[in-house]
Amino acid sequence: MASNNYALYGVSEQAVELAKQAEAAIAPVYEKIEEIREYNQLRVLDAFKRHHFSETHFVTSTGYGYDDPGRAKIEEIFADLFGGEAAYVRIQISSGTQAISSMLYGLLRPGDELLSATGRPYDTLASTIGFTKETYDGSLMNYGITYNDVELKSDGSPDIDGLLSKINDKTRVVFIQKSRGYTGRRALTGDDIKLIADSVHGVNKDIIVAVDNCYGEFTEKQEPCALGADICAGSLIKNPGGGISPSGGYVVGKADLVEKVAQRITAPGLGSEVGPTLGFSRSIAQGLFMAPHTVAECLKGAVFASKFFELAGIKTSPMAEESRGDIVQTVIFEDPDKLVNFCRKVQACSPVDSFVSPEPWAMPGYEDEVVMAAGTFVMGATTELSCDGPIKPPYIAYMQGGLVAEQVKLAVMLSL
Repeated sequence: MASNNYALYGVSEQAVELAKQAEAAIAPVYEKIEEIREYNQLRVLDAFKRHHFSETHFVTSTGYGYDDPGRAKIEEIFADLFGGEAAYVRIQISSGTQAISSMLYGLLRPGDELLSATGRPYDTLASTIGFTKETYDGSLMNYGITYNDVELKSDGSPDIDGLLSKINDKTRVVFIQKSRGYTGRRALTGDDIKLIADSVHGVNKDIIVAVDNCYGEFTEKQEPCALGADICAGSLIKNPGGGISPSGGYVVGKADLVEKVAQRITAPGLGSEVGPTLGFSRSIAQGLFMAPHTVAECLKGAVFASKFFELAGIKTSPMAEESRGDIVQTVIFEDPDKLVNFCRKVQACSPVDSFVSPEPWAMPGYEDEVVMAAGTFVMGATTELSCDGPIKPPYIAYMQGGLVAEQVKLAVMLSL
């Protein structure tokens, strides 16, 4: 790392020297990230080739969007890459929360029970389930669907005995949140997901194992449905959109389950048959093609931040050498002002709205005030560098994304 490159932006010589130490220490970790990137990039290219993707699939559809060839082809490729029988990939899904909520509504019926294998889900999904301070009309619990959960073990691994002890005749869906959400736990890995899926199906093969895959795509060599999960869902403004897709979400899994979700999003009898592409097939396809490379940049930035802060004596998780199941890096400040100031530094190093100073506010769907830095080309895109955190102890910043690792490095070095 040439010192003058970053000194021009106000980075101190001490921070540059610390960064050199960090990068020397994490060189083997970078090599592992590159190996996964190469594997996934070739896997994605192969899927595009095998499914004969062509320029004709960029043709747009409007209105009902019947028989859209580009949409169908993209969904074939998603299903292939994520290990499912079918996929539902649509620009009309505006967030990961919408995709995951629709998955749960599509699979559960009154009298069923939803059992979370990863403890209480994050705030925005809590409103969908119905256990927030404010009771929302139309939540799952409002429809007579019960909820239970089991906490992960202290090391972040699944509590299989505890999970199996809570399965009963009403259990319809076992839910897995791969990423950490607003918690201090580690993200789950593919091995964890396989263990949960195999254990649950060993007790009852008809129980649906559903995965919130947000932030986790392409961080490893296999996706949840290739590891035994029945269905998974996520957002295209996170990892699989490659920083290119302007909106959208996906659901992948067993064909009958995916269609249940599609009928929830559109209408019974219509399901996946409708949904115009509106000219976005090119962006979705190109974003998917770029995703392994982009995710590798995100991971490099996160690993650098982890080692840099560790050397500076600042608490962070995961550690640089730990296996990663998502692109999120936490920094634990134990001070609300430091949390806010860190988010402001990230915002100042953004290509969009760098002059804006984030302030904590009551964001919709969150129980506490949240401060959020998001100077992104796509609003809310967390494949791009962003950082947020609830204003509550221990005042953790959740940093994720980074289309280019250099941006993450600059923000981290300046923040010191």
